[in-house]
Amino acid sequence: MKLGLIAGNGRFPFLLLDAARAQGLAVVVAAIREETDAEIDLRAAADDHITVHWLSLGELSRLIELFHKEGVQKAVMAGQVKHKQIFSAIRPDWRLAKLLLNLRARNTDMLLGAVAKVLSDEGIELISSTAFLEPLLAAEGVLSDCVPGGRAPDEDERKNIEYGLSVARAVAGFDIGQTVVVAAQACVAVEAMEGTDAAIERAGLLMRSLEDNASTLDRRLTVVKVAKPNQDMRFDVPVIGIATVEAMIRAGASCLSVEAGRTLLFDREALLQRAAEAGIAIVASPH
Repeated sequence: MKLGLIAGNGRFPFLLLDAARAQGLAVVVAAIREETDAEIDLRAAADDHITVHWLSLGELSRLIELFHKEGVQKAVMAGQVKHKQIFSAIRPDWRLAKLLLNLRARNTDMLLGAVAKVLSDEGIELISSTAFLEPLLAAEGVLSDCVPGGRAPDEDERKNIEYGLSVARAVAGFDIGQTVVVAAQACVAVEAMEGTDAAIERAGLLMRSLEDNASTLDRRLTVVKVAKPNQDMRFDVPVIGIATVEAMIRAGASCLSVEAGRTLLFDREALLQRAAEAGIAIVASPH
């Protein structure tokens, strides 16, 4: 069997590629010119069972033709495609242009759901992006206290998590973003098109802009990331990696909450160790 991999940016496509090859699957990679790391070519050069084809974000018809030519009947999306790309200079082909014109709203669920429907109509089943990576899903509980120097959230951080979960789930329900940043049970930043790490950094800038006069409010930031209420695990699955922890350090954030069973943790040991070194608590909350 050949697996089609529609590769976005970041490490996700590479992790999925390794997992699929470990199961003996040949992989046909549709690398998105505007997003995918060029390292994907090196992986293909070293493995005869990996084939890479580069295409533009707007070339939906070419994607379908490629998968048909390669005999791909099952495909997976892995890696982020920045939502702001729909406003960029990409030139949609006739099929994608028709799809965009017929969307009720241009949010992630609508757009990717419509692409999945087009692929299905062409005999290409889009399967869950976690199909090969279930061991990377966060298990419920405190994650950061399992490494030396790690800690659990304190009482104030737990209050921030509780408040942040209610806000984040409401925002995610409208498919605006999946992350909120909270301080003293007040919402400092809400993720939109810019992505999680950029939202965290925006929150840090806002807090640093405050005057240094004494305050009765705790200014430590808590980051809360959730899945959508009806999360489609085929795409847009919440992901946390080292880059997120580094963004939190720069912003002065002290706690991270993700949803258990619906969030992928990349480079788990290194991520948790880096968090412990920075005094950041990480917890996976039930959904």
